[in-house]
This record gives sequence, C-alpha cells and structure tokens, in this order.
Amino acid sequence: MEREAGETSARIVVFDGDAVRLGSHEANDVVLADPHVSRFHCRIERTPRSWRIIDQDSLNGTRIAGVQIHDADLPLPDCKIEVGDSVVLVSEQPSTTQVEFLDQPSFGDLYGASFPMRRLFAVLERVCESESNVLIEGESGTGKELVATEIIRRGPRSHKPFVVVDCSAISPSIIESELFGHVRGAFTGADRERVGAFESAQGGTIFLDEIGELPLEMQPKLLRALEAREIRRVGESKSRKIDVRVVAATNRRLEREVNHGRFREDLYFRLSVVTVRVPPLRERLEDLELLIRAILENLDAQSSAHLFTRQVLDEMRRHNWPGNVRELRNFVERTVVLRKTETQNDVPEITSNGKTSGTMPAVGLEHSFREGKEAVIADYERHYLSILLEWANGNLSRAARKAKIDRMSLYRLMDRHGVRYTAHGTKNGGSSGPRSSGDPSR
Repeated sequence: MEREAGETSARIVVFDGDAVRLGSHEANDVVLADPHVSRFHCRIERTPRSWRIIDQDSLNGTRIAGVQIHDADLPLPDCKIEVGDSVVLVSEQPSTTQVEFLDQPSFGDLYGASFPMRRLFAVLERVCESESNVLIEGESGTGKELVATEIIRRGPRSHKPFVVVDCSAISPSIIESELFGHVRGAFTGADRERVGAFESAQGGTIFLDEIGELPLEMQPKLLRALEAREIRRVGESKSRKIDVRVVAATNRRLEREVNHGRFREDLYFRLSVVTVRVPPLRERLEDLELLIRAILENLDAQSSAHLFTRQVLDEMRRHNWPGNVRELRNFVERTVVLRKTETQNDVPEITSNGKTSGTMPAVGLEHSFREGKEAVIADYERHYLSILLEWANGNLSRAARKAKIDRMSLYRLMDRHGVRYTAHGTKNGGSSGPRSSGDPSR
C-alpha cells in the first residue's frame, strides 16, 4: 500500500489469497486517520468470481462512484472507493508468492475440492499445530462446529477435556454460572455447588459456540477470565487458576458488532488471535457432488446416488443455498426418504414480498369471509414459523431478527400455533413439520 502524503487518500494493491481490512483502528491492514471512518469500516476479500467489498455496518457507509453499497463486486483492475471522507484506489496485481492450499478433497469430516476449501484446509493445518485462541466465523450451516472439532482432534490438547457451551441457548441470568460455576447459596435455587465449563475443561479446550450472542454485561467477566487465566465461581471470593484453550464460533461478523457497540473490542481481539472464515456453500458450488457423496455415505444410502442426475445437479447449482451445507444435507436426506428428486422450485419459500410460492389455497364458501381469512393467515403463520425456525436452526434470537419481530412476539406466535423446535426439526402441535437433519454444521 502507498499513501499520498497530505491527503486523505490511499492506494491498495490486492493479491490473490489476500483479504484487506480498512478502518480507523490500528489493527486494520489499512488504517485511515479519518474521524468519519469507523473502527472496522469495510473489508475487501476474494471470492471465486471477483474481488468483493463488504461494508461492516459502518456509521457513515462505503460508496463506489457516489453510490452507497453494503456488499458489492469491485470493478477492477482499478476502482475508487469512498470511505468516510477518504478516497481509496484499489488495484489488482498477480501475487508474487504462491497461495498456500492443501491439494486434498477432505480434512477429517470436512469435504471440499474447491479452491476456498483447499485454502481453508491449509489454514486449519497450521492452526491445529498451535494452542492459540481461535475465532471461527461463518454463516449458519457452513460447518463451524466441524471445523472446531477438527482443530481440537488434531491439536496438542486432543486427549484433554473438551467442553462445548452454546451461548445462544443459555438464559442470560445463568450464563455466568454455566461458564464459571457457583457455590451453594449463591442465588435462589443454588442448593448445591456447581463446577462451571471452564473448570471442567481444565487442561483442555472450551468451545464457545455462537459467542456473538453473549450478553454485553457478561463480556467483561469473560475478558477478565481470558486475560488473568483465572475464574471465580458465583458467590465465591477466591479465584481459581485455569489452563484452557478457547475456540469460539459465530455466525455474525464481530467487527460489525464492535462498530455497533454490541461486542467489546478488547474481547474480540482476545478471542481472535487466529480467525478462520468458513466459506458459504454458494461460493463453492463445485463441491456439490463431493458433498452429496459424503452425505449419502454418512446416511448409508450410496444406492440412492442415481437420484441425483445431471439435470438435478444443474438445478441445485442454480439455488443460492441460504442454509448452506445443513440445507443441502436436509435436501439429500429428504430425497432419499421420499425416493424422488425435488427441485428447489418444488419447495415452498417465503418470498421477499411476503407471498408464498405455489398455488393459491382453495376457497370454500361454507365459512364466512372472516373465518376463511383467519384460517389462511393461521396456515401462513404456521408455515412461516416452520421455515423460519429451520433456517435459524432453533436459534430464537436469530429467528426474531430475521422476521423483524421481538422475541416475545415470536414466543407468542409459536405458543398460539403449538410450534416447537426440537433437535429433529419443528413440530406443529402433534404433527411433524419440516425435518432437520440434526447435523452439527453450524
């Protein structure tokens, strides 16, 4: 990078395999001394198709040719982007060094022959050799828990304790006790002493899943535990030393959460000594056939491979796969069970304008207009909840954000229709809804 002296401008040269962070914080690859630039303003990264710029929910936005963007392909070889009051010229050049990747189609239970996955495998091979804290970022369903499992299985603490904590599934009122334990009488209901997750993982590894859901008031206590390498049980005055490696995962971009004040900056840096980003399925569609074979083998259903014809595979490649590998697994399992191939167009989806794809419901005049309308609305709400909860894998906070309603409204809707989410999918009253594979690819 070359900076022109005396001006709020910079020139960046991007190379294959690089990812560049821009912002006012000194941890960025390009630091801009501009009061209108956020701490972590935007990110430029390589996708299979092009270079892409992603705004990290900055306060003043990112613009190309005066148009504010959130996520867009860069028109290289030369492109000017406006960041706050600064102008950055981005140019592309071939890398002078070879990008490291592993030339193998799998890494334990992770499968992929595409360039993004082989590059990920090379990163994981190095990460597994260390004992540093690791932050795994990726969309829901990409396989973050599988990545964490491989890091631990191949790491120097593989034979030591391994404890998993899902930060999104624990009530904020008891999460401190879950992490650090408590003594008898520490609070109402604490009728016995309890060892927390960090003590249980002593000498080994603790996996903090969905760390982005950790309540803000709990974050300083976790930071103190990581920095001092000691914890204190709830209701206890003495501290206990811990020796634990922390692997955390999130489907959020924590840099964005830092910009919004929802995640502590110092805790973010403590967790992300090494950051691993798992690519979404839409960026590695060439892995579809390999993944289907692996899923069929896992289901002991290799004889069903003939169901996935060339036509079906072409249709699958046109699908965006918002649920990533988990959605693919559900589709393959459903195809095997039903013994027929459904194209993605056969699956009802809630579209952006709120309509459901497919035919209109039948109209019966035996009911009044009001009764018929209420029945249709109830059917829509049940169907929407079923798809929403499967998409969020039961994470109610994430589901509420997606639906743009508060959690209490979501609870009331679920209670009204008797919808419950289990490890095997959603249930509407006593009847089974859409299935979920229970695959831990989060």
